[in-house]
Amino acid sequence: MENSIPSYVLDSFALLAYLEGEAGAEQVSSLLALAQKDECRLFFSLINLGEVLYIIERERGINQAHLVLAAIQQMSLEILPADMDTVFAAAHIKACHPVANSDAFAAAAAQQHHATLVTGDAEFQALDGIISIIWLPKEAKRK
Repeated sequence: MENSIPSYVLDSFALLAYLEGEAGAEQVSSLLALAQKDECRLFFSLINLGEVLYIIERERGINQAHLVLAAIQQMSLEILPADMDTVFAAAHIKACHPVANSDAFAAAAAQQHHATLVTGDAEFQALDGIISIIWLPKEAKRK
């Protein structure tokens, strides 16, 4: 049954777009709604969670980071651990492609779970054809 529904991995760009109401928020919201109804699986790497939290804290403070973490924990996201296999897979992606370390974890999650990555981060163009990607509009200004 698990393999009969589509699987997606959100990267930090996608989740931040959703949280901040930026371009692409509607697409992420639709995926979250599908995941809530068990019509898709939606993954998010623990490493990307750390990235989202440090960006929120840097921009809005620690209290807002705690609120965002609480909100994320209520979402229909499967938070993936950074176990040894995942670390090795991400390291291999990082060694072979010009992507940020946290992006390598999102890409590794997509590979490991046979999922489509959801992002608007142009850095993933280096992995186009290696993983399946849904491109969100590019409005975000962060990295």
